[in-house]
Formats: sequence, C-alpha cells, structure tokens
Amino acid sequence: MGLLTYTSNTSLDGFVADASGSFAFSFPDEEVLAFINDLERPVGTYLFGRRLYEVMAVWDDPAMLDDPSPGTRDFAAQWRETDKVVYSTTLAEVSAPRTRLERTFDPSAVRDLVQGADAEVGLGGPTLAAAALAAGLVDEVRLLVRPVLLGGGLANFPLGVRTDLELVDERRFASGVVHVHYRVRR
Repeated sequence: MGLLTYTSNTSLDGFVADASGSFAFSFPDEEVLAFINDLERPVGTYLFGRRLYEVMAVWDDPAMLDDPSPGTRDFAAQWRETDKVVYSTTLAEVSAPRTRLERTFDPSAVRDLVQGADAEVGLGGPTLAAAALAAGLVDEVRLLVRPVLLGGGLANFPLGVRTDLELVDERRFASGVVHVHYRVRR
C-alpha cells in the first residue's frame, strides 16, 4: 500500500505564494535542495493542480540536466523519472512525458491509486491538497517553513478542514528554513 504525502514550501504565516502570486521567497539553496531531493526520491507519482504543474514544467527543459548545480540536476532527473497526474478543467493538454490529464479530482480513484502504488504518491499544490485533506486522503504533511512573513497570498491549507497531526521529524538549516514532518492521525 502506498502513502500520499503533501510536501510544501511555506512562509511562517502559512502562504505558498505572496499576494502578487510570487513564490520567489521559497527558492532553495543547495543545502535545502539536496534535502528536498532526498525527501522526494521515494515518490513514484506526483498529483498536481494546473498552476503548480505549469510552474514545475520547467524541469522538462533539457538544459536543467546540464545546470551547474548538482541539486538542480538531481531534481531534474528525478522529475523525468516520475509519473505525473494533473487535475484541471481548463488545461487543454499536458506537454510533459509520463503525464496524464484528469478533468476531475475523484477521491475514490485517488484512494485506489495510492493503495495500489508501490512507491510514494506526492501531492503538490494547495488547492489540490485542500481537496485531498478534506477527503481524508493525506497520510503525511511535510513543510519547509521559510523565515519570512508574507502577510497574505495563497494559503497553504484550507479553512474549515481539521486534520490532527503527529510530529515525526524536524530539521533546521543554516538558511533559517525549518523542515517539519507530520503523520496524519487517523
């Protein structure tokens, strides 16, 4: 049986993008990127909403494999080896290999996908995560908390959905980023 994990970069006040839509505050340094690569290595399939998929599509650029940063090359290689499912009613088509488009988020189908997976299933994007959390599908939440207060923007978690968590691990980085890893209490 697989595991559905939600990994996210977030400001200390709980936003994944600022009021103008920028997420530049969350670009990782090499230490954090190496950690993210190790954290995401067990993922065999990613589930994305349209907006995050469009942001992540940059990893399909062949130049990413030639980037001078070892962390960037590592993540680009992982991205190419991972299956992706994009949930969107507005996206005409997907351009990345190993990617399929789904028009609706069906909690039952996602549950079946996760239960049948032989690798971790990673969840990306706060809108999709809100639906998965509301449906009780998420097994673990992993946050990379950035040392910044944005004061508003795109919230990392939905209002009105309570999920009890158990702390599994934490790690501090020289940049002030803190990783917190939680398991959902059932």
